[in-house]
Amino acid sequence: MPNRTRPDSAGAARNPLAYIAARWSPAPHIVRRAALAALVMMVVIVVTGGAVRLTGSGLGCPTWPKCTDDSLTATREMGLHGVIEFGNRLLTYALCAAVGWAIVAARSQKPWRRSLTRLGWAQFWLVMGNAVLGGIVVLVGLNPYTVAAHFLLSTALIGVATVMWQRSREGDAPPRPLVGKAVQQLVWVMVVVTVLLIAVGTVVTGAGPHAGDSSDVPRMTFVGWETVSKVHAVLAWIVVSLTFALWFVLKAVDAPRGPLDRTRDLFLVLLAQGVIGYVQYFTDLPEVLVGLHMFGSCLVWIATLRVLLALRERAPEPSRVPAQADPALSSV
Repeated sequence: MPNRTRPDSAGAARNPLAYIAARWSPAPHIVRRAALAALVMMVVIVVTGGAVRLTGSGLGCPTWPKCTDDSLTATREMGLHGVIEFGNRLLTYALCAAVGWAIVAARSQKPWRRSLTRLGWAQFWLVMGNAVLGGIVVLVGLNPYTVAAHFLLSTALIGVATVMWQRSREGDAPPRPLVGKAVQQLVWVMVVVTVLLIAVGTVVTGAGPHAGDSSDVPRMTFVGWETVSKVHAVLAWIVVSLTFALWFVLKAVDAPRGPLDRTRDLFLVLLAQGVIGYVQYFTDLPEVLVGLHMFGSCLVWIATLRVLLALRERAPEPSRVPAQADPALSSV
């Protein structure tokens, strides 16, 4: 009887993802849930990161990667601020686990969808880069420009995760547009203005009173907080107007339900975010409302991308097939 080649422990060590994929074939809904879990964890860590800043715990752990020069974890002497800052650092591991699950699920799906796996790896490297940037934020004493870059990189991470979640619900056939080119251009303009809105929002934060620590942390001084807040509000109204116009255009061209529903969702999220923004502005930026506004920023970005992704469709995802032996342990 001929010998059968089977992956051994050495092969598993060389290529663990291919080793797992040879033995596990997750159903499509498992892959979708894994992608969604990664996205949810990214929003959670943005919100908890905001809580670190809003509670004045940004330097609760005064160094990085350790919490202090002598301790990896927060100590009793560091009090509640140390617990909050170190707790947020621990959430990075939960985020890595969620992204790792998404990568493994995408790699193990049959047939293997290379594009989906690459989106998972893109998230992993963005998480690693943002973790390093978060350390730099601490080492430079919460410099507002590095804090802004930290949030913008988190926004990019949420964008990639949103795309992966959407792609996990589709097939790999070439996309077929559901609307005309003029409508697509309108949506791209809306996306660009939304990016500007979020970017200016980081300047509002950098110039505002919530520095992230009880000590004297420098703020952005090239522009006044009141002025940049008004620019932020103008950009928000432009996004709202573009969304409102898009909905009417989609109705006029008898667009499918998908783009219409996603545009409606974005409009409702923008209205809620606008209410929170104005209330916090006129109530001297209470911490709870600022935190809600950060959460709303994540939802606005996700909803905007979902509108963009709803403008096309792909063939249904391939049916599930049994796992096949993979003696060669093909590369990831």
